[in-house]
Amino acid sequence: MRYSQLFTFTVKEVPSEAQSASHRLLLRGGYVHQVAAGLFSYLPLARRVMNKIENILHKEMESIGGQEVTMPVVLPADLWKETGRWYQIGSELTRLKDRKDHDMVLAMTHEEALGDLARRVISSYRQLPALVYHIQTKFRDDARPRAGLIRVREFTMKDSYSLDTSWEGLDKQYRAHYQSYFNIFNYCGIDALAVKSDTGMMGGSIAHEFMYLTPVGEDTIMICDGCGYHSNRQIAEFRKDALPTEALAELEKVETPNCKTIADLADFLKIPAEKTAKAVFIWATIQNGDNTEEDKLVVAILRGDMDLNETKLTNVIKAKEMRPAVDEEIKACGGVPGYASPRGMKNALVVVDDLIPESANMVAGANEEGYHYINMNYGRDYSAHVITDIAAAKEGDLCPDCGAPMKAEKAVEVGNIFKLGTKYSDAMGCTFQDQNGEQKPVIMGSYGIGVGRLLSCVVEENNDDHGIIWPISIAPYQVHLTLLYDKKDPTVEERAEKLYEELQAAGIEVLFDDRSESPGVKFADADLIGIPVRLTVSKRSLAEDSIECKLRRDSDRTMLPYGEGVVKVKAIVEGLKNELGERVHSVEYKE
Repeated sequence: MRYSQLFTFTVKEVPSEAQSASHRLLLRGGYVHQVAAGLFSYLPLARRVMNKIENILHKEMESIGGQEVTMPVVLPADLWKETGRWYQIGSELTRLKDRKDHDMVLAMTHEEALGDLARRVISSYRQLPALVYHIQTKFRDDARPRAGLIRVREFTMKDSYSLDTSWEGLDKQYRAHYQSYFNIFNYCGIDALAVKSDTGMMGGSIAHEFMYLTPVGEDTIMICDGCGYHSNRQIAEFRKDALPTEALAELEKVETPNCKTIADLADFLKIPAEKTAKAVFIWATIQNGDNTEEDKLVVAILRGDMDLNETKLTNVIKAKEMRPAVDEEIKACGGVPGYASPRGMKNALVVVDDLIPESANMVAGANEEGYHYINMNYGRDYSAHVITDIAAAKEGDLCPDCGAPMKAEKAVEVGNIFKLGTKYSDAMGCTFQDQNGEQKPVIMGSYGIGVGRLLSCVVEENNDDHGIIWPISIAPYQVHLTLLYDKKDPTVEERAEKLYEELQAAGIEVLFDDRSESPGVKFADADLIGIPVRLTVSKRSLAEDSIECKLRRDSDRTMLPYGEGVVKVKAIVEGLKNELGERVHSVEYKE
């Protein structure tokens, strides 16, 4: 491809909307154009990168027995009503009507479509196990798109779905994906960590997320260097040490002026934060068993030195949507913002962290402006609808397995795998006839990788002050050939053109910068775009009958004999490929 004909543009200024290195560099390098929040056009350079990522996905899925299908983006709502997710998922799911007034959805995932397909294809155990996959557009109306391609509303995903007759079969396909995902990320030049995760709206029994550690990530991973425990903070456990046992003291109301926060309260009463009971008020839309919905104030109580884990709370109350409650909603149930507790409140769902019943004589709100109770005790002074673990792990909390302090790392989820079991097959009547003639539900697994998000994480990992540094496996081109014109010597252009043709004939992917720009502009654009190998043909290099060669990741330049240029470059490209291949290795599966 000649740069002069490339449908792209580069910009010098850092876009004001860019929130991460990848966002900034992909916009500046002419890879993407932002149409609206969370919506992007992919220009030719980005499309070539995505094609190469997708080729890696195809190769890996087919290596474990995957067969490619394509399922629609627009789906009838009836499928989602069968599984109940039409009612369970909030505004992230885009609902619409077709011209015949039928309810439809824009697919944010394809379990329902796959279930409908499988129940029409699968009838006998002889057709199982099976693995199908597709690479398809999806839409999730995310309220907070951010960081360029890391969190968007429209995106491309590789989904694969395993179908089995037994749980042992599911386990085998699950573990095959576990290994295959590590292969994919290594081929793309990034390290990933597999952690246990919340099954969320997908459901099922077990899930793992593949995390790329980066400061721009929104997920937090709890990691223990002592024993290797790691988990998404959403479900992470930690050792909770109860306070020393005390005899229950008499409940007493005390004046606590201007103490609306735990910090202010603890400072005023000269007590540690762990002697207080924190009340967090959430307004939740709760999904009932009959698919009806109910809006309710939820009062979450936990020790003052701990934070609420909203994922744990969401799961236990089966919330469709949650948000912080406003003052009027708290007051309507008898609470006083800043001085509230569940004592005396009405029409609220009370959820208590499992450490609270073991904590005697706590300080909690009195539901009166400027007052708190001291010696508040669960069971005697108030009760709860649910007692469970709702506390979030944090830096320094003790590992649940070995007791060592854990660290917290930010991360981006680049892939996920789920053991769905029979959740969807039960709901949709997806069955097979076994060897004894009995009808059994198909046992399913679901496995996803976001293509654009993976691309963006590769850029986060591989860049410097000048631009992107692409791994050879997914670079838009392998070689960036730069011609430095010499108006007095037309042979410079002729020999550059000849080299361009010879490189292409040898099967090397080349971006040929044939523009009439200055050397400074051309080199700056080459660094920004980030193609792994840069060749420069100039009057100076040809004076030595050579081509200047520079790897994007290195500062050193070497001179290659012009007559051996193609052979030398081909060897360099193969060497870079081999380096990535050496990253791929067997990994131990960790439940």
